Amino acid sequence: MEKLQPARLAFAGDTPYSPLFDEDYHATQDPPAEARHVFLAGNALPQRWQGRERFVILETGFGTGLNFLAAWQAWRDDPQRCRRLHFVSCEKFPLTAAEFAACHRARPQFAELAGRLQAGWPLPTPGLHRLHLDDGRVILTLLFGDASSQLRNLDAAVDAFFLDGFAPAKNPELWSGPFCKGLARLAAPGATLATWSGADDVGQALAEAEFEVARRPGFASKRHMLAGRFRSRRPDRHRPPDERRAIVIGAGIAGSTAAHALAGAGWQVTVLEQAAAAASGASGNLAGMLRPLPSADDNRLARLTRAGFLATRRLLERLPEARWSACGVLHLAREAGHEAQQRRTVEQLGFPPELLQFVDGDEASRRVGHPVSLGGWWFPGGGWVQPPALCRAALAAFPERISVRCTAAVDRIIRPNSQWQALDAAGRVLAEAPVLIMASGVAATRFAQFGWLPQRSGRGQVSHLPAAAGTPLDCVLFQSGYAMPAIDGSQLIGASLAYEDDLASEREGDHRDNLARLRLALPGFAAGLDPATVRGHVGFRPMSPDRLPIVGAVPDAVAASPNSRLHGIPRQPGLWCVQGFGARGIVWSALMADLLLSRLDGEPLPLERDLVDALDPGRFLIRSARHGDPEADDTNAAE
Repeated sequence: MEKLQPARLAFAGDTPYSPLFDEDYHATQDPPAEARHVFLAGNALPQRWQGRERFVILETGFGTGLNFLAAWQAWRDDPQRCRRLHFVSCEKFPLTAAEFAACHRARPQFAELAGRLQAGWPLPTPGLHRLHLDDGRVILTLLFGDASSQLRNLDAAVDAFFLDGFAPAKNPELWSGPFCKGLARLAAPGATLATWSGADDVGQALAEAEFEVARRPGFASKRHMLAGRFRSRRPDRHRPPDERRAIVIGAGIAGSTAAHALAGAGWQVTVLEQAAAAASGASGNLAGMLRPLPSADDNRLARLTRAGFLATRRLLERLPEARWSACGVLHLAREAGHEAQQRRTVEQLGFPPELLQFVDGDEASRRVGHPVSLGGWWFPGGGWVQPPALCRAALAAFPERISVRCTAAVDRIIRPNSQWQALDAAGRVLAEAPVLIMASGVAATRFAQFGWLPQRSGRGQVSHLPAAAGTPLDCVLFQSGYAMPAIDGSQLIGASLAYEDDLASEREGDHRDNLARLRLALPGFAAGLDPATVRGHVGFRPMSPDRLPIVGAVPDAVAASPNSRLHGIPRQPGLWCVQGFGARGIVWSALMADLLLSRLDGEPLPLERDLVDALDPGRFLIRSARHGDPEADDTNAAE
């Protein structure tokens, strides 16, 4: 894994300057006017986005964010603007929020928008980061990494390209023929492009990538710029749906966040829940842990848990009624060798300390508030989340677009025409819509359309200790078991994990085991407490064979061939799922909801293509699919 390199920022007067590329970030004395002349007018904006459901812009170098701010401001000022504006941008050397503030200080016309951008600016970690701005109507997706190699991992239908890397002589990778062909792969029908560069070799590379390019008058002292249009007539592969109505089966954390994401984008959603209230099953725990799971090689699970952790944090900040605490999470090493491995992982990854630190035994003892013998990973932004409160807040955020029906047990689903129907045991139609999303956890495989799904039920039992009988903690502690600070007079510890076990009542032995695991890290934890007096909660987690979520369009398992390529597998029209969250429902929920919505609406995806494929339900129907759990080491952790 290549470490992400921060930008090296300098100033020549008020002009930001890159010592790395020996070039100013802005070539003129009036960068906002240049952005409007080159990138907005060069792409016939705002006219081309007017009256549209969505419009997607891709920029090849985010830099100081000035082009984004100019586009956002123009969108805001346009009464005929598109309903949702997507702005996707690549940046190999991202600035920090403080550096952004310094760059924007000389642009008072962008003060309000720049402040919002700085407030939501992500930590500089590799991968895709998504910011929902202007109540979700402006969506900024940032790819932190080398665009010349990572462009192929983007999945989007781009309407306008802003080609704004450093000069071709200084940064040739972003102007090369292969890179331009990568842009063509992302181009929507009728896509346009604009760049301040008028270089002949740039124009030639774009022409060879199916763009019709012409020179136009440049801005200020520049004689020429280039503008162009994609000439291919291939069909639109990312068309928005004709009708935005959906049924979601299940009001746990998967279903609730999915309904919230869809409703926020204008969908009408009916949520059917068999219990008397939302979050009554596996999502009914008093609290769960929120943190990523790093790996020295930044493997698939590590990338997904990091993206999920950051997405959940952003969702929680938008839902003031959700209960959570960023008290920090301490992941203690199991023994000295594991401690050394954790230290090396932190050094190798080089992530910002706001995300991940290694702390020795003394610092770990200070963090947790009790003496411990080993150090470990410290996640300053981690903490605990109360799943029922998150579910309630998500479902209540859009009352005009989310209808929740509890005690509505779905017996089967059918598609007699172009609409899916959810039927009860008596055959009555509970709801009908063109899209149906299965988010019922372990119950999913009871439906005929999901009988093939290799999802198992994992019984988990947590223990609720009276706060006075437990051991006070200043943060969430995890080692072989986990413990939370006191919440509403109870301290939650856990958790057991058992397969092929459908006992819904609590076991004293599981409470005893939960206590024993905590005492490995904290000897004397809850000393004197009789396990027979402990009460808790039992939930059944939907576990996938590879410990990754199962999110996407549902395959037609009967028609699928085991030798098919993933994208060639036939799908059941309008049937989708968000399943297999296992013990990581809190970490996965916001990111998977965003992924589901983006795929339904044909919008830019919030994850790289290889990760999207790793989550696709069709992966289990391919003969070469890998099973097992090579990358997980803490599957009993409630997250």
